[in-house]
Amino acid sequence: MKSFLEIKFNDEYHSSDSPKDEFIAHCTDGSLTPNQETEINDYLKVLTHEKHEIPIIFIGMDTSGLASGAGKVKEAIEDQLKELKLDAEIIATGGIGFGAIEPVVDVKLPNEERIIYKEITPKEVKDLLTTTIVNKDIYTKKVFATYGKGTEEVPNINETPYFKNQKRVVLKNLGVVNPDSIDEYIASGGFKGLDKALRLMNPAEVVDEILESGLRGRGGGGFPTGRKWKFAQQQKADQKYIICNADEGDPGAFMDRSILEGDPYQLVEGMIIGAYAIGASFGYIYCRAEYPLAIERLQNTIKMCKEYGLLGKNILNSGFNFDLKIKKGAGAFVCGEETALIASIEGERGMPKPRPPYPAVSGLWSKPTIINNVETFGNISSIIVNGANWYSSIGTETSKGTKVFALSGKVKYSGLVEVPMGVTLGEIVFDVGGGIPDGKKFKAVQIGGPSGGCLPLEVMDTQVDYESLKTVGAMMGSGGFVVMDEDTCIVDVAKFFLTFIQNESCGKCVPCREGTKRMLEIVERITKNYDQDDDKLVQLQRFKGIIHLKRLAEVIKDTSLCGLGQSAPNPVLSGLHYFREEYENHIYDRHCDAGVCKELLTFTINQEICNGCGLCARKCSVDAIVGDKKQPHLIVEAKCIKCGMCVETCRFDAINVN
Repeated sequence: MKSFLEIKFNDEYHSSDSPKDEFIAHCTDGSLTPNQETEINDYLKVLTHEKHEIPIIFIGMDTSGLASGAGKVKEAIEDQLKELKLDAEIIATGGIGFGAIEPVVDVKLPNEERIIYKEITPKEVKDLLTTTIVNKDIYTKKVFATYGKGTEEVPNINETPYFKNQKRVVLKNLGVVNPDSIDEYIASGGFKGLDKALRLMNPAEVVDEILESGLRGRGGGGFPTGRKWKFAQQQKADQKYIICNADEGDPGAFMDRSILEGDPYQLVEGMIIGAYAIGASFGYIYCRAEYPLAIERLQNTIKMCKEYGLLGKNILNSGFNFDLKIKKGAGAFVCGEETALIASIEGERGMPKPRPPYPAVSGLWSKPTIINNVETFGNISSIIVNGANWYSSIGTETSKGTKVFALSGKVKYSGLVEVPMGVTLGEIVFDVGGGIPDGKKFKAVQIGGPSGGCLPLEVMDTQVDYESLKTVGAMMGSGGFVVMDEDTCIVDVAKFFLTFIQNESCGKCVPCREGTKRMLEIVERITKNYDQDDDKLVQLQRFKGIIHLKRLAEVIKDTSLCGLGQSAPNPVLSGLHYFREEYENHIYDRHCDAGVCKELLTFTINQEICNGCGLCARKCSVDAIVGDKKQPHLIVEAKCIKCGMCVETCRFDAINVN
């Protein structure tokens, strides 16, 4: 196959024995003959599955889909195709981002629309194939939507509640294209941005376009991407680097993983454009080793890009050289901080360094280095293709474009969502996410991961943008969005995040290393029970600790070396601000309203229900349950360790928990 170098930069079309050699016609300058255009357009339709002779079955095979059973569904489809003697093509895609309906299987018949079916199990595969392929009908039992025109029975995917309020820029190819096929990516419009940048723009113009678009870093800090690139571009150096931060260490975050598994070419294209803009000749994708499927697909992407002349020497005959390598991270949360990430690539322990100098001036091996995350690079090609004005028309005055969130927790529809900047938190929870399931009440949203804050119902009309979220005590973060219902204890949430931060602290600076440990100890004391005979000093420490908790949090924010420590107290500060009554209930009443903090619970046996079967007593590991056979039993509170085994064991619901 001819490389793009031969196709893109010649004024005239070069005839070929196969239209596959020339399928990059979507970037042509109009010099093709009508026959050549027809030939190429027909082949493009084959690659985008608009034109085919046998049925095509698409299966969402990213980590989320596989965890839901997509692998077994694929095996069942292969077996049933043989049993039913059907000829069909199976294509593995990434997930569409709607985790609540996986496994997802799409069926497309020749000259028909592509139909999406949800929650398919191996047992349903035979009925699915018989109905859709043999009988050429809709499998109404599990139909979800279509990518086509849509009807009342089968709506267009963008008219469904989960998708209708989204605007997909970074996620546009997820679940649609085969992530292992460079041909399919190109046929779907891929590498148009790179072609335009290298053929029609100089590096300064590329930087200016990104600057004018208003794109800000999606890794959490929100620094203007164009400004960062301009700093690096202006540096005089014999070597520059560009790095993609795909470490993604936030609990509840899975945006980067899904993008890498579902559309890796988009990331690589964005990195090549960025490298051209700043003058970098080498790049790294820093991806956590716990993402084996993402790494596998990235390796294939890099391999194919090299074969097509998109990586290596003299890319697209432009004189620009750029190569790319994957660096596996060991899962250290602190390596999400850019200077710690650089140290890790250099083979050193991942620890932050004081700034300035910033990496754009002196980064990897003391050379100018740009670091952006997966989502940031995912926007680059679309901005170059459609222009800065198009991108800046989306969002708010200070926060342009869209934002991808990993919507999870106690919400009806979980998964990846991409919404325009400026939508409210409530719209994401109740419109996109469908609200709280099982009739429970909404309690809070934890946005921004360990660096974010718990936000209650009264601030759900807050816009999603960098500045607005800060005013309510949260931050954008990388995109974690965890919804909590009435059964969630805010104090326990603070303890969870402080435990995580304490474990992940690199230990370099005292405020983060020691301060977060002291905060964790205070919060742990709040969730523990103390008998009347306990040391009075311990009780005094508990009350004194809560008084100083806020003061300690503010000191840590002001004096920590890196963003990890500076944002570590946010979950506690937001909890104290919005849920102070819950903290006070733990301190003064020794009571957890949500029933989560087990040491504050009281277990009693309802004497009217208990029949003295003795099963709970036999299961109790500390002999805290006493009573005669066939007589109501009692729980000795002083001996009870609040394990809850009696509740799980009792067949008559005789155990009361208060």
